[in-house]
Amino acid sequence: MKIETIKTLGELKTSGYQSKSIKDELRDNLIEKIKNKETAFEGVHGYENTVIPELERAILSRHNINLLGLRGQAKTRLARLMLNLLDEYIPFVEGSEINDDPFQPISRFATELITEKGDETPISWLHRSERFAEKLATPDVTVADLIGDVDPIKAANLKLSYADDRVIHYGMIPRANRSIFVINELPDLQARIQVALFNILQEGDIQIRGFKLRLPLDVQFIFTANPEDYTNRGSIVTPLKDRIGSQILTHYPIDIETARLITEQEAKLVENQKESVSVPDLARDLLEQIVFEARESEYIDAKSGVSARLSITALENLLSTAERRALKVGDNKTMLRLSDFVGIIPSITGKVELVYEGEQEGAAMVAYNLIGEAVKRLFPEFFPKIEKLKKDDDETPYDDIVSWFFNQQDGFEILDDLRDKEYKALLDAISPLDDLLGEYQPNLRKEDSYFVKEFVLWALVEFKQLSKYRFTEGIQFKDPYGSYISGI
Repeated sequence: MKIETIKTLGELKTSGYQSKSIKDELRDNLIEKIKNKETAFEGVHGYENTVIPELERAILSRHNINLLGLRGQAKTRLARLMLNLLDEYIPFVEGSEINDDPFQPISRFATELITEKGDETPISWLHRSERFAEKLATPDVTVADLIGDVDPIKAANLKLSYADDRVIHYGMIPRANRSIFVINELPDLQARIQVALFNILQEGDIQIRGFKLRLPLDVQFIFTANPEDYTNRGSIVTPLKDRIGSQILTHYPIDIETARLITEQEAKLVENQKESVSVPDLARDLLEQIVFEARESEYIDAKSGVSARLSITALENLLSTAERRALKVGDNKTMLRLSDFVGIIPSITGKVELVYEGEQEGAAMVAYNLIGEAVKRLFPEFFPKIEKLKKDDDETPYDDIVSWFFNQQDGFEILDDLRDKEYKALLDAISPLDDLLGEYQPNLRKEDSYFVKEFVLWALVEFKQLSKYRFTEGIQFKDPYGSYISGI
């Protein structure tokens, strides 16, 4: 019979069920997964050889854990995924506020009920999905919220004096007994509140308004913290750090392939968007490179970090930009254009903290420049490098393209709301681009070639071979010196 059909303490004893602490539970189930070569933390990419081994060692050591890292580094996701290492169901004394183990009751309610009813004590079953509690640390969090307080209404209703421990109203931590309890942004918790956690973590008792209860709670604590918080808002008090078994440092993806995996997994794209907008691989790489550039930018505060959420929301905005254009001009399908990247600027400006120089430059301009920097960084992976200094008689693969623009006295404009047919015709008119792609990217898909053509134009701007001007309706490319020579 299914174990969760057992309804009394006597039946539970007969079944041979053995209770274990949550830390032993996590440890035993992790051991099974490791032996069976199963992934314990599904859907977390880039941590396979760094964070996850440290996290598994901490679980095997039965430690409370502090995940320390910048914003958007999957700290809370890792904590939530630990639920998969819990048993599917555990028994508890029915009616208990703190999920008392029938074999090891710790509350007065459960102890008295088992003394009174013995093997007839009713039990219920708790699913692992209900064994997770989470609290965001904010300055207004109180000891009463986390640990508990005296409840005068309960005292009045039960006609009890304040000397009776039954007047206690348990806080979030006691109610999370036999569960995973996460405190996010731990340094934001006031020092006096952090001090209140000492006894729970080490001594196994809680203190509420003069009551000192021996309450050996069985909780797996996971804390998350941002290193920036140590200087800006608060710190983790030293005795509390001393009681946390393992501190694990998280990090951002170290390569574009991993970053792409995360973005594509997390982006909430409508199915219709995926079908109606064609996205070249180069566009996806470019999107991730923009985030990498942001993390290295002198205008952006590196200590604050640049969240992985930036690339996720940017991808959503990018496809929406192309989708909106297609809807406006009446196209059922469209291809992504490099000029569509202007649509991701709102995703960047809200997610980066600028230093003083960045504020002077302006958030939108910093974001726009990041796109150019990403183009410049990726370009040499696909085409010959453009040297900054060259002799006048040196030939380069780009001379014909630059000459083509030299002869366009009115400039070359790509409007934002061009239909795909018009956009293709514009780029096809630059015949030297076809020659360049034919020589250096001969296996390129025809549909992707238009994105790459525009990519070449943007790169030539970044390497000072062309000039680019953004105006309300689109982008204009020109030879940077032609206007001076022709007198325009």
